[in-house]
Amino acid sequence: MTIRVLVADDQAMIRASLRIILEDQPDIQVVGEAADGVRAVELARQLRPDVCLVDVEMPGMDGIEVTNALAGPHVEDPLRVVVVTTFDLDAYVYGALQGGASGFILKDAGPRLLVEAVRAAVAGQALVSPAVTTRLLRRHALLSGRESEVARALAGGRTNDEIADELSISLSTVKGHVAAIMAKLGARNRVEIAAWIWGNRGVDPRLRRSTLG
Repeated sequence: MTIRVLVADDQAMIRASLRIILEDQPDIQVVGEAADGVRAVELARQLRPDVCLVDVEMPGMDGIEVTNALAGPHVEDPLRVVVVTTFDLDAYVYGALQGGASGFILKDAGPRLLVEAVRAAVAGQALVSPAVTTRLLRRHALLSGRESEVARALAGGRTNDEIADELSISLSTVKGHVAAIMAKLGARNRVEIAAWIWGNRGVDPRLRRSTLG
């Protein structure tokens, strides 16, 4: 299957670079480019790409507004959006994930992670740059050992019933852990919890505050 991608960035050089990186893969094709947010929404609705790569700071509509327009909770037939930006700001990360983004990647993360994010989005998963995840986890989220186990099982696609069986705890306990995890991570749903876990490969969320400093 060929993965069809729309690239939205106000800088022509960045759009060209992203196209080169993506089309170097045999299964990815860039089907459209947009230099502003309004055009990005128009093209996305017209072309229905498999993934939209969207910059944050664009004229017309910024990337967070574009994400909400294409993947937000009010959208009947949402598209998959991966935000690709230079700016490592909490507000952008939370805005993108709450707006339905399937990933948040920094432009300096490298070609491999960009391609991984596109493929993860198509697979119904999500990927966040490890640098972003590490910082936000240290600042905002401290999962207990059991919460970490539940979060990793959830990210692996387990249902609440399966997690309860696997960890030998009650279903109500699982639901309580999931609620606590969502509150700590600022996540709106299970997909957003998984986004933190998948993007946080190098850091164990079970680390205690004394370890993190």
